[in-house]
Amino acid sequence: MAFNKILVPTDGSEYTKPAVRQALEVAKLSGAEVTALYVLDQTVLTNMPMDTAVMNVYKTLEKEGQEAVDFVLNLAKEMGVKADVSVKEGTPVKVILEESAKYDLIVMGTLGRTGMSKLLMGSVAERVVRAASCPVLVVRSSEGSQ
Repeated sequence: MAFNKILVPTDGSEYTKPAVRQALEVAKLSGAEVTALYVLDQTVLTNMPMDTAVMNVYKTLEKEGQEAVDFVLNLAKEMGVKADVSVKEGTPVKVILEESAKYDLIVMGTLGRTGMSKLLMGSVAERVVRAASCPVLVVRSSEGSQ
């Protein structure tokens, strides 16, 4: 199977960096193009009143997203891999699954969720593996192993 288009969901955490590196390695070997996907997670915002605190959270998420995709772009450039960026709003699982039909492979880490958000969301990677329209390579992070 040829991989021409690879999707790399990232949240910028240390947990996703090994997956980013792996995706770029696969892309380099197969001549594929990589898309770094950052999802502005609306579930974080849904239970808050729309005021300045929410706007600050939103700005923080946007900044986090920019840093996450910049990491991918900079590493891709270093490795000579063609990469672009997609920033979408929604819940990570839903957005990744919607995007999966456009790609030959998804390479993802176990997104760096901790505490309550991990408890509420379950494993994003696990849910993507079960329902994606293309193959999914999950890269475990040594930071993420318990």
